[in-house]
Amino acid sequence: MTTSATLEVDTDQGPGRLHLAIPDAVRGAIVLGGGASGQVATVDLTALADHLPDQGWVVARYELPWRVAGRSVGPRPPGSDPLWQAGVEVVRERWPGVPMVTGGRSAGARIACRTWAPWGAGIVALSFPLHAPGRPTPTRLAELQPVGVPVLLVSGDRDPYGSPDELTNAVSAPQAGQRQLVIIPGATHSFPVRTVPAVLAAVAGFLTLALQSNADELADPSR
Repeated sequence: MTTSATLEVDTDQGPGRLHLAIPDAVRGAIVLGGGASGQVATVDLTALADHLPDQGWVVARYELPWRVAGRSVGPRPPGSDPLWQAGVEVVRERWPGVPMVTGGRSAGARIACRTWAPWGAGIVALSFPLHAPGRPTPTRLAELQPVGVPVLLVSGDRDPYGSPDELTNAVSAPQAGQRQLVIIPGATHSFPVRTVPAVLAAVAGFLTLALQSNADELADPSR
């Protein structure tokens, strides 16, 4: 059984809002942010909130304070980073000791990469915007390379923010942690409903590995 709840996050720029999907038996927690509009009721994020609790994951979709206040666009990077970290800390404190994964789609994936923490079990980056459409340079590779935890990148094969070849080359460059790239056929920067099962399968597989890695670390703290 999954319980739905909302939780307010206090920040110095007003309240943020966590939309929670909570399983009866919690094995891990994942915090997901929206794209440039801050919308967290997208097809992909909603599907993750609907299905991942069945595997024991709390899914927390986080509306940043500027979105809660009714604004359609947030501050320029890295203006939202401390606001995002406030929401992550609330989830971490509520479910201490379980594996914590962060992520989101597009701009939310960028924020998660910029604010990664060594205690995190990984990052789920949906439609990571490697560059602006039609402008292959400059890239956002500098936000991805230093992340020292595993990162799953899930992108459409027609995404104007980063082609499969561009993303493959990006993750082939020196990285601080493990990278997994999954390309979704028939998707652009968003994921049509028909592609959602492939997105769910990629994320679920990544989270299963995160749980296993955490279990192995608990069994052998010297790792």
